[in-house]
Amino acid sequence: MIELQAICKTFKVSKRNAGFKEALTAMLTKEYDYIKALDNVSFKINDGEMVGYIGPNGAGKSSTIKIMCGILSPESGSCVINGRVPWKDRIKHVNEIGVVFGQRSQLWWDVPVVDSFELLRDIYKIDEKVYKGNFEKLVTLLHIEEIIRTPARQLSLGQRMRCEIAASLLHSPRILFLDEPTIGLDAVSKIAVRSFIEKLNKEEKTTVILTTHDMQDIEALTKRIILIGKGKILLDGDLEALKRRYKGQKKITVEYASGSLYLSDGLSLVNSLQGRAVIAVDTNVISVSDAIAAISKNLEVTDISVAGATAEEMVVSLYEEYHI
Repeated sequence: MIELQAICKTFKVSKRNAGFKEALTAMLTKEYDYIKALDNVSFKINDGEMVGYIGPNGAGKSSTIKIMCGILSPESGSCVINGRVPWKDRIKHVNEIGVVFGQRSQLWWDVPVVDSFELLRDIYKIDEKVYKGNFEKLVTLLHIEEIIRTPARQLSLGQRMRCEIAASLLHSPRILFLDEPTIGLDAVSKIAVRSFIEKLNKEEKTTVILTTHDMQDIEALTKRIILIGKGKILLDGDLEALKRRYKGQKKITVEYASGSLYLSDGLSLVNSLQGRAVIAVDTNVISVSDAIAAISKNLEVTDISVAGATAEEMVVSLYEEYHI
């Protein structure tokens, strides 16, 4: 179990204006800002859960992950993971966690991936039988048989990310922290990574904490989301409940050959190009069927479609609601 109680973390950041004179002045007199990265952050995550930890840039996501990994220590508050305080008992703690940072690598750049795996085996002191079983399973499930003998620097981003995930799981961690694991990946690689993470959670009961700006990852993998903004937890709840909250928001996309667009009460224009318009519908004011009838009244419609609010739109609405 992961349990955080009233975690606070502040960073001291130097600042100066642009220019040579300002640079000289800064050498003698430094000015600092104090940034409160985390402000009384509290939550619990049970064993085997998959949780989406979301928020805008600078919200405090990575700082939270680093505290849970034992890389940072907070000024106040408590963090207990599987009965341990991460930054006080790091050696035992890291044996039970796997971490993938999308913009940082744990693979040695100039050696084949398989050599990095063997170095990690020695670092974690993995039993040879366990290592062999995990190696074969991960290589097969992540489809990296053809690339593990290639130096990491010669791999594409998608290939390297699959190898990074394999590297983080060689020692059979109980908890997996994923920070932007699909950043920059193509559609095929994203689907492969999502499928693997889902299978890992179901079969191995691995706890997964997913931090990402890609809401398709969140929708595909998690049932619970924790929203952080300006260092504070703003929302902790069920993703389906969030969808129900925004079920009244619909969008109608209409393509038409001729005519003029008329918007009745409850309808608002999102965007419009020649012969195509996207219209937001407030179903508390007007039903979808009545909206379609009103839109079609003065148009020669060639095609029409209705969609609910996307995950990205729901999150943007939350950001606006909480002023972050």
